[in-house]
Amino acid sequence: MNNNLQIGDMGDNVKIIQGKLKQLGLYNAIITGRYGLATKIGVEAFQRNNDIPVTGIVNSITYQRLVDYTEPLVAPISIYPTLSLGSTGSYVTDLQTKLKTLLYYTGDINGNFDLDTENAVKRLQVNNELTADGKVGSQTWNKINSLYGNLNDCAIDNNITDNEIYTVVSGDTLYGIAQKYNTTVDAIKILNNLTTNKLQIGQKLKIPNINNDGYIKYTVVSGDTLYGIARKYNTTVDAIKNINNLSSNILQIGQIINIPTSNQGTYINYVVVSGDTLYKIANIYNVSIDTLKSLNNLTNNILRIGQVLKIPTNVEVNYITHTVVSGDTLYGIARQYNTTVNDIKELNNLNSNILSLGQVLKIPV
Repeated sequence: MNNNLQIGDMGDNVKIIQGKLKQLGLYNAIITGRYGLATKIGVEAFQRNNDIPVTGIVNSITYQRLVDYTEPLVAPISIYPTLSLGSTGSYVTDLQTKLKTLLYYTGDINGNFDLDTENAVKRLQVNNELTADGKVGSQTWNKINSLYGNLNDCAIDNNITDNEIYTVVSGDTLYGIAQKYNTTVDAIKILNNLTTNKLQIGQKLKIPNINNDGYIKYTVVSGDTLYGIARKYNTTVDAIKNINNLSSNILQIGQIINIPTSNQGTYINYVVVSGDTLYKIANIYNVSIDTLKSLNNLTNNILRIGQVLKIPTNVEVNYITHTVVSGDTLYGIARQYNTTVNDIKELNNLNSNILSLGQVLKIPV
């Protein structure tokens, strides 16, 4: 196996993984060939029990160890501790979250195994022909994870089918592909977990689904929060809530929400001055060069003095501070920090070049 396998991947190798995990008692869902949450949970458990870094991603080491694993098991490997009335901690939080998603629990997710949690466990056990003792042992955990995993696999599958698959050909760039599909480089990188702009011929890319309003269509999966989604897509919680008419921060697995793309959000206009480069401007405003190019429809990195660039306002500026001392001028401070007078004035909302002793200035870095 040459490529890593992770959530969203499909194929025969995934079926092999699911089949082996099922033999080991670490996967109780249907063998689908789709790498969903239930598969990820099983992979993490296998990695944890075999001293492999727990990533939930099947690299060549995990794959080989898994397919070569032949030790017979008397019982499934224990993934979770037994929980009962009075238990506390992160495993209880996980339990309550899954029970709530499965509609057995309606209380607060607080990490405390109280009577409401116990009653929810008993209802699940009765409905699934398990011993209704209210304790969460290996059988109950397996059933919960099986039901929960299947539910999340459906949500993840929806997210996969919502996105077109593109095969990279010679001459392709992320910027060109983004332009072709009316999306952004950052959106493609986020969806495909890319850390660089480098592409390989034959590489498969998921293309963000952009609806008629120009928003990315996103399907909520387990563990999602509005804050996390906002950070992932370089937007804000309020922007997502406003677009989707949400009155609270509560999300449901499988819920489809619209995500604003970087060329939709509010922005400021920046006038290029002598010495400016895209790299320098991107650093000042803590945004990527690709985002600037995509937002401004630039095909190269060449700038013109006086050119007006759109800068997304949903990012924070990187800066250090400087306290004005006797003899300081904006020109001298700009030269000291290798920046420009205009950058300092814009960052500090200054209307003139006059400074005051003791004044604290933000200096772009």
